[in-house]
Amino acid sequence: MTTDNSGDVRLSGISKTYDNGFTAVHPLDLTVPQGSFFALLGASGCGKTTTLRMIAGLEEPSTGTVHLGDQDVTLLPPYKRPVNTVFQSYALFPHLDIFENVAFGLRRRGIKSVKKQVEEMLELVQLGEQARKKPHQLSGGQQQRVAVARALINHPKVLLLDEPLGALDLKLRRQMQLELKRIQTEVGITFVHVTHDQEEAMTMADTVAVMNAGRVEQLGAPSDLYENPRTTFVANFLGTSNLIEAEVGTGNGDDLVLKAGGGKLILPRARCSAPATAGGKVLVGIRPEKIALTHADDAGTIPEGRNRLTGRIADASFIGVSTQYVIDSPVCDELAVYVQNVERDGRLVPGAEVVLHWSPAHTFGLDATQDIDAGVETVEEEAA
Repeated sequence: MTTDNSGDVRLSGISKTYDNGFTAVHPLDLTVPQGSFFALLGASGCGKTTTLRMIAGLEEPSTGTVHLGDQDVTLLPPYKRPVNTVFQSYALFPHLDIFENVAFGLRRRGIKSVKKQVEEMLELVQLGEQARKKPHQLSGGQQQRVAVARALINHPKVLLLDEPLGALDLKLRRQMQLELKRIQTEVGITFVHVTHDQEEAMTMADTVAVMNAGRVEQLGAPSDLYENPRTTFVANFLGTSNLIEAEVGTGNGDDLVLKAGGGKLILPRARCSAPATAGGKVLVGIRPEKIALTHADDAGTIPEGRNRLTGRIADASFIGVSTQYVIDSPVCDELAVYVQNVERDGRLVPGAEVVLHWSPAHTFGLDATQDIDAGVETVEEEAA
């Protein structure tokens, strides 16, 4: 286990308020450990790019400090910081071939013998065969790999990636997610990656900071954020969540018994991040893929001990790997349920009466005073 922390990024009380009074980033404490792949995830305007630019030295913080390892770099200009940035636009030199694009940083520093280093870097990004091509002769994904190679050849302690895959189509983007993760694992340096794409952050990062309105809403491993969201924003922004308002009934040892729509639901106390007092309200959360659907005629076959709700199928969309159902229920107008297409029940069609059921262990509880729709992306936001 390495104890080298020279590539740690430490932000202490860092914030950014512009002259017009707008605060892009509220005071923030954040540590990105040496050698990790860290993602700042959030919608447009949440402060993630401003935070990245303050690490790079492209934006001056209003308060706080930026440390890289033990070095305070807050007042250093970008070129004196041991960081490099890869942008969405690639910013390759069109008149130079791939070899010379990658060699550019070394030549600028007066290094004469660049051949071995450039060839090693092109092998790392699997572009050794393309060395003498010009950027316009490469695909978008290849150009992005050239940009990464050009940044890495300077041996930065930290590589900053600002929406690096935003210009690629979906299939290429998914390939590049795995490619960037492979490169990061091989070189072992700290990657800080800004993205609005939840899947991208969860595929690539060891740790994700979900940002909202200039603050970190929650920080953790992708699986932990998904399974244990602590706010409605995180629950809705990372995938889809069904959130149901329920009343806290009696406690039952390690479990809370909740009342919703005339029925009862069990919630493990350990999975409730809200204050839960008898008679109070909580939001019960359940992910769509955790729910099983059974036709009402077969309700007697559902095992004991499962949370259950009744409803009627309002809509069904077959999307290959699964069928996505929208269910009208007494507790919620539009419950989402995703069922894998393994053994399809032909009776599960719009209009059918159904029972939704799931393990209480998959239920989470949130503070009911929050906006239940926080973090839900609209069609307009996705198009922006």
